[in-house]
Amino acid sequence: MENTTTPKENPYYSRTDRTKLNVPNSEWKKILSPEVYAVSREADTERPGTGKYNQFDQLGEYYCVVCGNHLFRSDSKFSSTCGWPSFFEADKEGVSYKRDSTYGMERTEVLCKRCDSHLGHVFNDGPPPTGTRFCMNSVSLEFVPDQAVATK
Repeated sequence: MENTTTPKENPYYSRTDRTKLNVPNSEWKKILSPEVYAVSREADTERPGTGKYNQFDQLGEYYCVVCGNHLFRSDSKFSSTCGWPSFFEADKEGVSYKRDSTYGMERTEVLCKRCDSHLGHVFNDGPPPTGTRFCMNSVSLEFVPDQAVATK
């Protein structure tokens, strides 16, 4: 799965506005690529090991690809070998949580706090200092390298 939606095509995208969005899925379906829509609005999951950020180690910031909300800093990313990009800490203002009991499992779903898009799940088997592993879908993330952030 690859994110093919660009922020220019999305009137709700902003890296600075944290105002809660209430956009119906019918509107998101018109704006987002089919891959991004499936993961972000229908809680689909990309296949393990296929995401562009799974084995990726540049310094920078991760944003919600749907709305531009800040989610993670690259220095909280680690190699978990689970097949998806993993972080031990999230931006507390960037994510929210919801109980997920699909597929006969009890998990905690991670959502974008601004647009309620599905990002992945969080588990209690991560490294210090938090002991948590935010297991995210690459297609849900937009990465901006440090030098690009400094120029904006």
